[in-house]
Amino acid sequence: MQGLGDLESAVMDVLWRTDGPLTVRGVLGELNKHRELAYTTVMTVLDNLHRKQWVQRSMHNRAYLYTPVMSREEATAQALRSLLADTEDPESVLLHFAASASAEERDALRRGLRKRPRP
Repeated sequence: MQGLGDLESAVMDVLWRTDGPLTVRGVLGELNKHRELAYTTVMTVLDNLHRKQWVQRSMHNRAYLYTPVMSREEATAQALRSLLADTEDPESVLLHFAASASAEERDALRRGLRKRPRP
């Protein structure tokens, strides 16, 4: 995900795949299925994600519970918006993207554009 490091992306992936909030220990348990990380490392990453406003947290008993601020789809759309803002020719980028889209993706774009309210 744009703007996130590898470990931050892995933590967000865990949170997006999970129904409901997780503690640091819950995120650590999921991450440690594929690698060995320290509790404090995951705690620091979650604290950084909270500071960057990618996650919200609430105190439950004596532990924070973490949830994503936005869905994976919303974050991806935001990253695409940022990429378009960074180019000198967003129309060309969109046209290249549309040309490379599958039939299903083009249908989804058409549906989305039809739902969008007109100014």
